[in-house]
Amino acid sequence: MHKIGMTELLIVLAIALVIFGPKALPKLGRSIGKTIGMFKKGIREDDDAEEDEEDLSAKPAQAKKQPVEEAEDK
Repeated sequence: MHKIGMTELLIVLAIALVIFGPKALPKLGRSIGKTIGMFKKGIREDDDAEEDEEDLSAKPAQAKKQPVEEAEDK
């Protein structure tokens, strides 16, 4: 996967500045940030749900052992 370098980032910001104008950029940045945050949160929740499903499907396959209490002879 290719990482975005400083040059590419500056080009994208310059184009956004020309298209949207300086007054709209902060609002646009907040919107993009919130969208990315919600996307990441959704991915985490999806991963957590998949892990829970895997845990539930693995439990019946595991042998359930009950602890054996040892009698103390004193």
